[in-house]
Amino acid sequence: MESLNLAHAHLLLNHLPTIGFTIALCVYLAALFVKSDSLRKVGVVLFFLVALMAIPTYMTGAAAERALCPEMKCPPEINPQLIRTHEDLALLAFFFMELTGFFSWLALWQLRKSSQIAGWNWSVVLVLSVVSVGVMALAASEGSEIRHPELRSAAEESLPAIENSESTGYAKSIGAVVAGNTGVAWLWPAAEAVHFVGLCILFIVVLIVDLRLIGMAKGLSYKALYQLLPLGMLGFVLNFITGMLFFLGAPGQYVNNVEFHRKVLMIVLAGINVLYFMLVDETWAVGPDDEAPLRTKVAAASAIVLWIGVLYYGHMLPFLGNAF
Repeated sequence: MESLNLAHAHLLLNHLPTIGFTIALCVYLAALFVKSDSLRKVGVVLFFLVALMAIPTYMTGAAAERALCPEMKCPPEINPQLIRTHEDLALLAFFFMELTGFFSWLALWQLRKSSQIAGWNWSVVLVLSVVSVGVMALAASEGSEIRHPELRSAAEESLPAIENSESTGYAKSIGAVVAGNTGVAWLWPAAEAVHFVGLCILFIVVLIVDLRLIGMAKGLSYKALYQLLPLGMLGFVLNFITGMLFFLGAPGQYVNNVEFHRKVLMIVLAGINVLYFMLVDETWAVGPDDEAPLRTKVAAASAIVLWIGVLYYGHMLPFLGNAF
């Protein structure tokens, strides 16, 4: 039997963003209708989780394309223009989903800061989630037509054939700029510098917050440290944006590297770990000179291990996996 690969993973994951975000949006709209803050909190948690799972979903798409079109040469029954349209819509949907996930996290942080979410943030999450669901539905529709000609319209069936899957599309255009193929040679090293700065910011915040929960610097309360969390999120955003630029610039050297797969897995697990700290009340009750509960210490220690793993695999990608 053929072994599983990332193309199989994409088939398993690609329904999750569309269905998951739709369910989360329904919960969120119901919460607005019945004016339930608890239900709205459930909605933003779901948005955050689905946005987190959208990361491996999007990245495995490049592997699925390579499985369909080996060496970027598509068989006659596959129209590369449909792949490009799907890829562009998926990138746009992914952008809005991650924005929704960010503002959902911000909402959870605001709940811990002042026990209420700013009215503008409720509205931002609503607008972004509606746009995300709409664009993701279009991306899913285009994706289904790649291998199902019976779903294509007459206009799509009449699209002129092109030679390979390296055709036009703004996702490929962005990748070409990042890779320096258009003469912008400084962008990749500049993004590397920003990526390193983001990693430093993120990891310092992780160490400060989690080492306190493990038992160091007991003179500080956990609530006194929550103000650092947006700074840590800033570091993650810098890493995420620059990391996506790298992926768009050279997707082959990432999807073909098993160490990168492990890095993405650790990022997803670290995101779930962050959500634990945003939701569990006992963590926020740790005051000066208090000892954190055992399960909180375990969660804090695992957060440090996970982010060390992300750092390790990120820095070792050129030396492990034989893809660079």
